[in-house]
Amino acid sequence: MRKYLFSFVFFAFSLVLSNTGFAQTTLINPILTGFYPDPSIVKAGPDYYLINSTFSYFPGIPVMHSRDLKNWKQIGNVIDRPEQLDFMGERMTRGLFAPAISYFRGTFYVTCTDIDHDGNFVVTAKNPAGPWSNPVKLPQVHGIDPSLFFDEESNKAYILYNSDAPDRKPLYSGHRTIRMYEFDPVSLNVIGEEKQLVNGGVDIAKKPVWIEGPHILKKNGWYYLYAAEGGTSVNHSEVVFRSKEVWGPYVPYEHNPILTQKGLPDDRKDPITSAGHAQFVEGPDGKMYAIFLAVRPYEGDYYNTGRETFIAPVDWKDEWPIINPDSKEIKYSYPVSYKEVKQKNALPQAGNFAYTILFDKELDPALLFMRTIDKSSYSLSKKQGLTLKLKPETIMEMGNPAFIGKRQQHLYSTTETELAFTPKSEKEKAGLVVFQDESHFYFLCQSQSQGNDVLQLYRSVPKEKAMELLTEVKLDSKSEKVGLRIKSQGDTYSFYVSTDTKNWQLLKDKVDAKFLSTKVAGGFVGCLYGMYATSSGEATSSSASFQLLKYQGNDPMFKK
Repeated sequence: MRKYLFSFVFFAFSLVLSNTGFAQTTLINPILTGFYPDPSIVKAGPDYYLINSTFSYFPGIPVMHSRDLKNWKQIGNVIDRPEQLDFMGERMTRGLFAPAISYFRGTFYVTCTDIDHDGNFVVTAKNPAGPWSNPVKLPQVHGIDPSLFFDEESNKAYILYNSDAPDRKPLYSGHRTIRMYEFDPVSLNVIGEEKQLVNGGVDIAKKPVWIEGPHILKKNGWYYLYAAEGGTSVNHSEVVFRSKEVWGPYVPYEHNPILTQKGLPDDRKDPITSAGHAQFVEGPDGKMYAIFLAVRPYEGDYYNTGRETFIAPVDWKDEWPIINPDSKEIKYSYPVSYKEVKQKNALPQAGNFAYTILFDKELDPALLFMRTIDKSSYSLSKKQGLTLKLKPETIMEMGNPAFIGKRQQHLYSTTETELAFTPKSEKEKAGLVVFQDESHFYFLCQSQSQGNDVLQLYRSVPKEKAMELLTEVKLDSKSEKVGLRIKSQGDTYSFYVSTDTKNWQLLKDKVDAKFLSTKVAGGFVGCLYGMYATSSGEATSSSASFQLLKYQGNDPMFKK
């Protein structure tokens, strides 16, 4: 009897431990690999919802769900209907900047900036998976990066944002302010007068630049205003201020910044750089965490994967928050004392992984179009996969080409597809593109040349809306499908072809990847691997079918 009683007590004690924070798991950075910049997060009950910038890609602002801050599943997109917003005519690095998500009394709110068309706006939803409302414009909110703060005690809401220098007379380039209005969460309008909370940054005498991405957190009677500073590159950082009143005055922390990778050795192994644009959230263990953007360069400031979403613990010292308190250097993994919660049918997002996307039912919500969706331009079937109708539009222009892409999520990656296509002229081309922007891409395609079917590799010619042929090979066999494969290896890409989708032939290797880096191309987006079909300005009835899309990542920092 004593033996059974001991077993029961041990079982009960184990159960208590597993439910009170003693279970162990490890958070892997980045928690979202690839082009997932400007993260914002909210906790609603046991659920976490995270969103990111998508600029001029459609659908816009992915909504990720998690129960453990580790395993994330995309459940929808905030902008998933063309009538919500129009990105036509905009470069891919324009569009939607820095959304912020919040939750208050049964309603989810997303604020964001449509940088060229609609300015700042707010949308709402009862279910974060959607549907989300049409945008409500906020014309009084001049600037970018709006976020909402709900003060439970006063039952009031506020909207704060990056704005112009005082009187629109900057003292230096990058001189900005943080400003705020009271906000009505029912009518979705601002209330009263705008007030300036921060001028320039932590110390105006030192000419701080680009104070942006602001949020407010209330804790122990203090209002903490925290924001990014230094610009979203190697000088990026996160700084914090606090006040006893929501309207200020806000006093900066004397040991700012509370997060940066600036000043670390350039030759450190597998560096993480450009960290900032953070938001705090309470974890399942009751402790505070910060999610933020950072990058993983393969050399210097060269990276093709865009700005990614990272996580780190937050500690409180003298009633000030410190991100990553045990080390200035952001780590690739953090052990936590709570239970992991995996999600069914979720594509992996962290570490090294591989998967195959099939096109027999519906498109995965992570796949992206350029600027809008044209449902008449594609179809899905189990037999043929994804069929794209060739369109006259090209990816060098500002329209809506026949393109559907996924993010390059690793420095070392492999993407391949099986293509069924019968080109009718040299203008008709279909295949795989690795795409940074309208002027920076490589295009591996099937086409015609001098009456022969060929496989070709093109490189874009910046600013000229043109492509140059790097190499081509004649297709001797009339196979039903050809295989196309692109491999990234840090600072190079290699391109492979197959006439039987089994035996692969190297078409060209060691092609310059820096050409597609953010540093060379500029802008704020990361690379996509895209299925693309064009008739290069001419009308056509041709189509191209992509059976599947395979992806595999194999980065060295995840092999430890």
